[in-house]
Amino acid sequence: MDLGLKDKVALVAAGSRGLGRAVAEELAAEGASLVLCAREVQTLSETAAAIAENYNAHVLAVPADVTVTDDIERVVESGIERFGRIDILVTNAGGPPAGRFDQLTREQWERAIRLTLLSAVELARHVLPGMRERRWGRILNITSIAVKQPVENLLLSNSLRAGLTGFARTLANEVAAEGVTVNNIMPGYTRTERLEELAQMMAEKQGISATEFRGKWEKEIPMGRLGEPREFAALAAFLVSERASYITGTSIQVDGGWIKSLL
Repeated sequence: MDLGLKDKVALVAAGSRGLGRAVAEELAAEGASLVLCAREVQTLSETAAAIAENYNAHVLAVPADVTVTDDIERVVESGIERFGRIDILVTNAGGPPAGRFDQLTREQWERAIRLTLLSAVELARHVLPGMRERRWGRILNITSIAVKQPVENLLLSNSLRAGLTGFARTLANEVAAEGVTVNNIMPGYTRTERLEELAQMMAEKQGISATEFRGKWEKEIPMGRLGEPREFAALAAFLVSERASYITGTSIQVDGGWIKSLL
């Protein structure tokens, strides 16, 4: 299937590793040019170089912290200066820390709001004018299965990803007639560096090995295994493609059946 992504320009936030990198690689394989941002300069540079070489893609790497508005503006402006436009935006950020209500400070809440909610809002604010002018655009927010079924001990993520979903669903209606779609994709337990770190932290608290703790997750998943980043990225690429032009305002999970609700 030709997704119609050849020569499109995609900005992928937190694109140096994990789900962000997987999505970037999938888009590069479909012929898109990339603007990647992340905080870790060396990892970002290495990822950009690898994708450029492996997929013969045009890749611009811009070190940035998406909790800083000036950084977001610089990333978007750098992308437009290099490629002339941003057609596709994939919002993404590392998850906020785990913890129960009585363990989380006001400062942690405020940082989580900037990281999980406001980063996506500001990225959208900076790319939307061009998309609306050209009457074509795709915004895809990487959220979490926690939106549909809260995950124990992830109060910040459960709260703020739901807020991001409300923002995206409302924005989708506002820009639909201008050829811009806005969707959310909800990863389940997927084999990324972030998940490994979370498993290690939770395992230490319970006095077991990370392998044993991952086994608990796997037992909750009907497919009996963790997802792979490329499985997630395949749907992401479709949702930002020309072929998905009549899909907007949706939240779709990639979770191996973990969510138990009907809708």
